[in-house]
Amino acid sequence: MLKHRPWILLGQDIMTQYEQCEMEGRDVALYKPVVEAFCKLNGDQLRPLEGALEELYKVMDNAPIKADYPFTEPSDLEGIFAACPAEKPALPPVPDKDAMIAKLKGAWNGRIAGCLLGKPVEGWRRPNLYKMLKETDNYPLRRYMKYSGFSEEMIKELHIWKSQWVDLLKGEADEDDDTNYTTFALKLVECHGRDFTPDHVLACWQSWIPMSATCTAERVAYRNGAMGMLPPETAAYKNPYREWIGAQIRGDYFGYINPGDPKTAADMAWRDASISHVKNGIYGEMWVAAMLAAAGVTDDLDTVIETGLAYIPAASRLRRDLDEVIALHKEGKSADEVMEHIHSRYNEFTANGWCYTNSNAMIVLMALLYGEKDFGRSVCLAVQAAFDTDCNGATVGSIVGMMNAGIPEEWAAPYCGRLRTSIEGYNHVDIDFMAEKTYQYIPH
Repeated sequence: MLKHRPWILLGQDIMTQYEQCEMEGRDVALYKPVVEAFCKLNGDQLRPLEGALEELYKVMDNAPIKADYPFTEPSDLEGIFAACPAEKPALPPVPDKDAMIAKLKGAWNGRIAGCLLGKPVEGWRRPNLYKMLKETDNYPLRRYMKYSGFSEEMIKELHIWKSQWVDLLKGEADEDDDTNYTTFALKLVECHGRDFTPDHVLACWQSWIPMSATCTAERVAYRNGAMGMLPPETAAYKNPYREWIGAQIRGDYFGYINPGDPKTAADMAWRDASISHVKNGIYGEMWVAAMLAAAGVTDDLDTVIETGLAYIPAASRLRRDLDEVIALHKEGKSADEVMEHIHSRYNEFTANGWCYTNSNAMIVLMALLYGEKDFGRSVCLAVQAAFDTDCNGATVGSIVGMMNAGIPEEWAAPYCGRLRTSIEGYNHVDIDFMAEKTYQYIPH
């Protein structure tokens, strides 16, 4: 039994709530000493104080926005679309069936392989990650990391778990939230059609996904839904994780089934994201879905990136952060220099910095720009940058796999074209089958 119920009890992440309100432009400085006092208490001491913590959450959520706050960040779909750039890149027509299915196979395989690369080191910070890579002659990262490559001393020193390394797989990729949500979206559209609503998403979560299989913002939304709330209230109520990366990893499928139609892909992504996220947390999912919709009809990297940016509000923090990466790339900075910049902007040693949408989106964009459509280089850059390694590897792999209509054999070989998920009816699936089934939900 989980005594302190991760991501449910308010005291565990009161500092995240403070930092989130601060980034949203709320004037909460007055409450920092109180927040810091709560942070000094342990779980047993915090549990009786849930009522006081709830009041502190409410006060910070309702603190006024500073007069000089420069960002405009709506959470409603109409407001988001109105705040996005008016000009959108022109896209070519949808390719024929065989070419489209090849792209879908590339996207599914790319997401799985990128996830597999990053999953074993999820939660590692750069010092330990780089130490391991250098001692296994894999720095810069250029191939899968294997458990068999570690010495006993390294296993003990770095506390390496024996889980999800590619040389320990048993004929299929292990289940993971980064592939579960993609599979979930397929089943969602299968059951409710392309006109599914946020209410459908929430109800299907509660029917198909155990609460214990959800994390951070998703677990809070799950709890709120179980209390009788409906979206978008489920995303806002007592949710310090409302701009974390959870939604950004859920948008791929909506790009898969809308090739050449990024607006509909972004619309579907909003319907999914709005049950658990607000503002930049929503934009991250819309951005990824729009890029994949473009990647379904073109392999031009600039067009894919520009399409994604066209579905992010122009005066948002996410657009500011992504523009910084683009500017550094144009200035001729190296990938390593851009990684250093991202680490200077967001702190991987804090929960909020490590799991925030924007920090990880910057890594995704960096990997796409400097990977230059080379699958291995792209996913390795995404993982080597640290932060949320499996999420970023999966997103980058999905986009590059879609653009290239496939991934190299050395990246696909370890999981034998098979995936295990926790989604009922899709517990053990063949990737070719999933691509064929995905194609059925593309308008013809």
